[in-house]
Amino acid sequence: MFREQIGKDNMVKPMKRLQLGKNGLSPEFINQVKSIFENSKEMMVKISILKSACRDKKEAEKIAQDLVESLGKNFDYKLIGYVMTVKKFRKAQR
Repeated sequence: MFREQIGKDNMVKPMKRLQLGKNGLSPEFINQVKSIFENSKEMMVKISILKSACRDKKEAEKIAQDLVESLGKNFDYKLIGYVMTVKKFRKAQR
C-alpha cells in the first residue's frame, strides 16, 4: 500500500526534446527554446546535437555556452556527449 502511494506522487513529467541540425544555432532555434521555457512552464529541455551540426567536443561546448548566454542569466547547461540539457532556475546563476 505504501509503495502504491509513492508511485502515484512521484510521477515523472516528460521533458521537451529538440534536435540541433545543420542550420546550427540560428536565431529561430534560440527563439524556439525561449518560447518553450516561457509558454509551457518547462524547467528542463534536452537538445541533441546532430552530426550535421558538429562533431567536435569543443565546438559542442561553444554551442552550449552561446545558447545559454543568449537565453539569459537564469539558465545553465550540462553537456554529456552530444546531448545538452538546459535547465532554468528561479534565480540568476551567473
